[in-house]
Amino acid sequence: MVILIVILLGLIAGTVLFRGTVMKALNGSSAKQGSISVLIPVRNEELNIAPLLNSIFEQAIRPDEVIVIDDHSDDQTKAIAESYGVTVLSAPALPEDWTGKNWALWNGYLHSRGEILVFLDADVRLHRNALQTLVSERQRQGGVISVLPYHQAHHFYEKFAMLLNMLMVFAFASPFERSNRRKGLFGACIVTTRKDYDTIDGHRSIRSKLLDDMSLGERFQQAGIRVTNYIGGEVIQFRMYPDGMKSEVEGFSKEVALGTASFRILTIIPMVLWIVCLIAADSFLFFIGTPYFVPLLIAYSLYVLQFFYFNRYIGSFGVVHPILHFLSTLFFFVILVLSVYQSFIRRRVMWKGRYIDIGRGGTQ
Repeated sequence: MVILIVILLGLIAGTVLFRGTVMKALNGSSAKQGSISVLIPVRNEELNIAPLLNSIFEQAIRPDEVIVIDDHSDDQTKAIAESYGVTVLSAPALPEDWTGKNWALWNGYLHSRGEILVFLDADVRLHRNALQTLVSERQRQGGVISVLPYHQAHHFYEKFAMLLNMLMVFAFASPFERSNRRKGLFGACIVTTRKDYDTIDGHRSIRSKLLDDMSLGERFQQAGIRVTNYIGGEVIQFRMYPDGMKSEVEGFSKEVALGTASFRILTIIPMVLWIVCLIAADSFLFFIGTPYFVPLLIAYSLYVLQFFYFNRYIGSFGVVHPILHFLSTLFFFVILVLSVYQSFIRRRVMWKGRYIDIGRGGTQ
């Protein structure tokens, strides 16, 4: 009974953390609120760039310009983008004290004209009213907004990310982070005004930061500019790793190895409680024939129900993975071990053909 009560507390902790605002698409039409520039940094995104550009051209409110900044891709990314008639820039050679994404976005900004800047990762997909919704919501909230997109996972291997995706949502949706002065943004979708971006000197002010979105959010808040994060729901979606398990492992291990935002202890404690109780529930098979089996089996079943509920808002992880959620737990441990190895032994991570030096903060 004690075990079950503790695990119930873990489930409650997850429910408390899952209190973020799910973005809802505007149904009616509204006037544009200034010229809009969409900036998309790309590096070897030939599988992603066409679906994103298609979704941009289907918008109820069209942007005034779309700028794709190619960061030295060695696939067909640049050619595909050019075929859509958008502005395609080739990022200049990467300076020693810049990271690739920051350098690409800064150069895109320098060539842009819009009063409203929309930064999108190449794996993002937009609902038809997404741009209208984003711009209207930014005006309503003021400051800068970002969106953690709904995760479209198609292949079986992609759905192993269910637990890691849940932890990202907990961190960004936590009600305890709303007044955190070091709160970060989510880099897949960021909307700001040109004026606010100029105020913080944009990506140039975080040129060497590996976690660019986290650092950018902190810079905005240091300047007194409000930061608001959302869960994408039907409005903003993404498919993170369509090109295989290797890129999924590299991507998630990179994020964990490089660290997370400076979350408050009130967010960290319930996150830890939730995942420890999840691991305990996942161990129920090891306790067959003992008094612990039934309460752990009940706890496991309750986590199944919680995953099904959360997944309605955060990702298409199917039926098998919520029921066999221990698979996602095992994947989480693989990523954790690999991240520890990269952080403390190898001291660098590989991403999109570049080595990221953790100790020095640069790229090679």
